[in-house]
Amino acid sequence: MRKTFVLDTNVLLHDPAAITRFEDNHIVIPIEVVEEIDRFKRDPAEKGRNARQVSRLLDDLRAKGNLADGVLNGDEGGTLKVVFCRAETLRELPPELKAGNGDNNILAVALEQQRLEAVMGGQPPVVLVTKDTNLRIKADAVGLIAQDYTTDKVAIGDLYPGVCEVWADAAEMDAVKSAPGLAVEGLDLPELLQANEGVMLRDRTQPAHTLLTRYTAASGTLQPLQRAPKAKLGRIHPRNREQTFALDLLLDPEIQLVTLVGKAGTGKTLLALAAGLHQVADERLYERLLVTRPVISLGKELGFLPGDIEEKMGPWMQPIIDNLDFLLGGGDEPSRGSGGSSGSAGRAGSHRTQRSNWSDLKGMGLLEVEAISYIRGRSIPRQYMVVDEAQNLTPHEVKTIVTRVGEGTKIVLTGDPYQIDNPYVDADSNGLTWLVERFKGQALAGHVTLMRGERSPLAELAANLL
Repeated sequence: MRKTFVLDTNVLLHDPAAITRFEDNHIVIPIEVVEEIDRFKRDPAEKGRNARQVSRLLDDLRAKGNLADGVLNGDEGGTLKVVFCRAETLRELPPELKAGNGDNNILAVALEQQRLEAVMGGQPPVVLVTKDTNLRIKADAVGLIAQDYTTDKVAIGDLYPGVCEVWADAAEMDAVKSAPGLAVEGLDLPELLQANEGVMLRDRTQPAHTLLTRYTAASGTLQPLQRAPKAKLGRIHPRNREQTFALDLLLDPEIQLVTLVGKAGTGKTLLALAAGLHQVADERLYERLLVTRPVISLGKELGFLPGDIEEKMGPWMQPIIDNLDFLLGGGDEPSRGSGGSSGSAGRAGSHRTQRSNWSDLKGMGLLEVEAISYIRGRSIPRQYMVVDEAQNLTPHEVKTIVTRVGEGTKIVLTGDPYQIDNPYVDADSNGLTWLVERFKGQALAGHVTLMRGERSPLAELAANLL
């Protein structure tokens, strides 16, 4: 049964191509939405770009006919029309909703469409699609079906972990170590394995006996980890199985995209930077380590920052400086593994030492800091690129960043979906989790969800309890 979907402005600003995602159903766009799109089109940020793209898409549809009468939308038989809000319907809203603001006008259009369907004798449901929680509540109060726009949402509880555990016998575990590896057909797999997924084999007779492997989709076999066990990264070494799997992906030049998801203190950023420095400075696989992160505050903004671009980026890049100082031996504290270094680096080295390490790397051309705001239009070849705090990016911003990757570049995105400071995304709709699901199973990509915090016992307790 075809449905009629009434779209709110925030849906189109979130995904300009939303009008193409409803297959053979009918789309209704209230004129109030067009007015709001017009007000946003001058915004220089992403919302302005999206507003202008929506306007262009609607203008292209005008070539098929009058939008007020409805035009064909796509090749599946769906239609789209722009509808005015009738004063009569607006007056029939409850007294509290008669102010005539934008949301109430959209509600009135949806109610009018519901009545038209009832008069015509059919019963296809009319659904108001909005990302505004309060508008969904008001729609429910006046008898409308209201839904969130979920096309690009990923249920965070079902996020692909990138790691699984499989029971095997001793002969099967021995077969992994010899060419061509262990075929997975005879194994009792919990679910279909994805390309480059980490698999821990556990001996049925001796459960304490385990072997870490990686699934190779091209041959359908499990192969032993080649790089992580042999890696020498100075003060850094993996402290749990997820970190071992992650380091193996980070050190493999054949894997061009790596995503690391995990709560605070699991070592995401530290592992990415350690692997990047090793491959840039020691192995010379890449020309430069490029680090970037969204410029989004935890609390209230401090205002405009003085100085050039490097000085302005200084406060935002301080966590990266802390991690680099720890990696480069900025203090005399003994090795603590890969649990993050914000606390230990702060104790270990002075601000002068941090700046010295930072400046030395930049002076040698091995390190570059890039503001995400200026990455559009660039092509980035032969670099190891780390995008930290990627959970604060929208799917559109993540697409923009990943499509900048040139020949020979590896890109690593790290983040914690439960610590989001961007008010326009959440744990289910941010660009990082969206990217994980989109690239799941691709031969060029790998993902690991890090589970165990290694920063300190207190940090791990806080991440779990708070």
